[in-house]
Amino acid sequence: MNEQTFIATAPEGVDPLLAAELVKLGATTIKSVRGGIRFQGSLELAYRVCLWSRTASRVLLLLAEFPVAEVEALYAGIHALPWEDHLAPDGTLAVEFTGTGSGIDHSHYGAQRVKDAVVDRFRAQCGQRPGVDRQQPDLRIHVLLRDRQATVSLDLSGDSLHRRGYREATVIAPLKETLAAALLLKSGWPNIAAAGGPLLDPLCGSGTLAIEATWMAGDQAPGLLREHWGFSGWLGHIPVLWNRLLVEAQERRTLGKPRIPLILASDHDPKAVRAALANARRAGVADRMRIERRAFSALQPPLGIPGLLIANPPYGERLGATEDLAEFYTEFGEVLKTRLNGWRAALFTSNPELGKRMGLRAEKVHVFHNGPLDCRLLRFRVESEFFVDRATADQRTRTRALKQAAAGGAEGFINRLHKNLRHLGRWAARDGVSCYRIYDADLPEYAVAIDRYEQWLHVQEYAPPATVDATRARERLEQVMAALPAALELPAENVFLKVRQRQRGSSQYQKQAQQGRFHEVHEGPGRFLVNFSDYLDTGLFLDHRLTRQRLGEQAAGRRFLNLFGYTGAATVHAALGGATSTTTVDLSATYLDWARRNLELNGICGPRHQLIQMDCRQWLVWARERYELIFVDPPTFSNSKRLDHDFDVQRDHVELLRQALRLLTPDGTLVFSTNHRRFRLDRESLAEVQIEDWSRKTLPLDFARDPKIHQCWALRVRG
Repeated sequence: MNEQTFIATAPEGVDPLLAAELVKLGATTIKSVRGGIRFQGSLELAYRVCLWSRTASRVLLLLAEFPVAEVEALYAGIHALPWEDHLAPDGTLAVEFTGTGSGIDHSHYGAQRVKDAVVDRFRAQCGQRPGVDRQQPDLRIHVLLRDRQATVSLDLSGDSLHRRGYREATVIAPLKETLAAALLLKSGWPNIAAAGGPLLDPLCGSGTLAIEATWMAGDQAPGLLREHWGFSGWLGHIPVLWNRLLVEAQERRTLGKPRIPLILASDHDPKAVRAALANARRAGVADRMRIERRAFSALQPPLGIPGLLIANPPYGERLGATEDLAEFYTEFGEVLKTRLNGWRAALFTSNPELGKRMGLRAEKVHVFHNGPLDCRLLRFRVESEFFVDRATADQRTRTRALKQAAAGGAEGFINRLHKNLRHLGRWAARDGVSCYRIYDADLPEYAVAIDRYEQWLHVQEYAPPATVDATRARERLEQVMAALPAALELPAENVFLKVRQRQRGSSQYQKQAQQGRFHEVHEGPGRFLVNFSDYLDTGLFLDHRLTRQRLGEQAAGRRFLNLFGYTGAATVHAALGGATSTTTVDLSATYLDWARRNLELNGICGPRHQLIQMDCRQWLVWARERYELIFVDPPTFSNSKRLDHDFDVQRDHVELLRQALRLLTPDGTLVFSTNHRRFRLDRESLAEVQIEDWSRKTLPLDFARDPKIHQCWALRVRG
């Protein structure tokens, strides 16, 4: 059978495991590429990868690669390919396009041009064109545009391979099956299972880790239950070959099932237990697992040889407040040390700093990405030589740091910080607020703003005036950075510092660093990604907390438009509040991608939620859809090179608002907000509009010391 080129995709961190799988399956000429592994082999090999790879996300058949200097070159290159060899003229297709450049500003436009080229060729060659089916097409075309080069492939997997075909019930933020398999492989589960060792998952959620472990130990092909594949309607598909591989996989499952060791999954949440039981039944392994409701604190390991305990601790909504998470990690470590001596343990977490509270030194740490989150797999040998008295060591460090800072003159700052924490901490706990400002230059000599984002602190130093001695200012800042982690009992690596100066225009959005680390935090019903290092602002403006809450409350049953959408936090609140559709417009591809990830993190996706990369003023000129709820939060000033002319909110707000009001339904509301401290709303020029001042109504308690932080109005068209 002819050798062809394929690409198996996988998230960062999983690709080495995928490469090892491909070698085992018989692939040759393996090469790591961005986003996965490129390999050579026959169609039979590709089928085997689809059926047997536990870590691949998709399997792509490479068709062509060609340069794309401009849009028409993309069209011409696609049009030249023999699509009639792959798809019947009366079939259906879908296009997935990734990348920008060469005159293509967003993926929707790129996908449209690819689709046009394909159907135009069918008209020319066959006198008939295929239809479009985005859900389950006969042929799914994948195009990647990067560095002015197009890579064109057929998606043989169809849907993502993490969808094994057994998930019937779920819980909040389920782990993808492909990632679960990668964690088990890294944790050494295949060798432990082969030796007869048991597996415990005491925080099983919907059972993903335990089911994947059962399949792995029982030699079940992860694709065996899937009913549809990307090659099902492809003209190059060879059903006889595929059916032979299915029969072989079924025989291996029958032989492997008796070899499955004890798999024990438990959770304190009865909904999670019910979900795990339903999924295990669909996966055909309910008779090979023990699934029960049990609190982690009541865990009792089975007698016999030691095995593997693996866990993906739930996020805050299933444990409670951030402080509860810290207590959980401490308890987790105690249970391991007192009841599972001699075992191996693996903990998958987006909060690796909290892992230090376990009092157990990790043997290995592996980096993985769970969606947009930067996570760690902490691997432990539960043996006395790895035990650490972390609590005592941390307390000594905190006490020493506070004494040193106070001796250096920071006693007043420390006292004020503790006072603020008592006052704001009670308010935050009462109102369920986990991200808030705890200090804002309350003492002039300590000119910093300190924001708490759950277990992280974001510190911004206001640049001191020239009259302040630079050496003394630096000493005070060092005192602040030394005192903060001690006063709040947080690791020093959880404190991030930036120097904030007066910003002009879009400079507040410019990159400061290139670390690319995101952390997940919570606000109301929503989950959001923040970045403490790469930009001056974190991606979640805390002073707009009440504004976003109001938008969520008013969004039910309404179409929502977010202009200057930034990272889409307002869109998330509107969608979770019941908006029938959302449209988010922003000029920045970086922030729109951030918004997309925020939406996906909250399970918000699909055609009802549009992300549009364009200058908002240009978009408003041609936009025709009407909206019942519009949010406009423009920058104070912007002179981006991609704009035809600069933007000044004071000068241009009337024209901007009139254009936006044109899209507002008669019974709708437009919410306009600005952080320009000297802004004056031109009410005379908007005399035809009903205006309600929301500035004080949307000022959170933690920003009450600075009422000019933002201004906000609700605008309605007079009837």
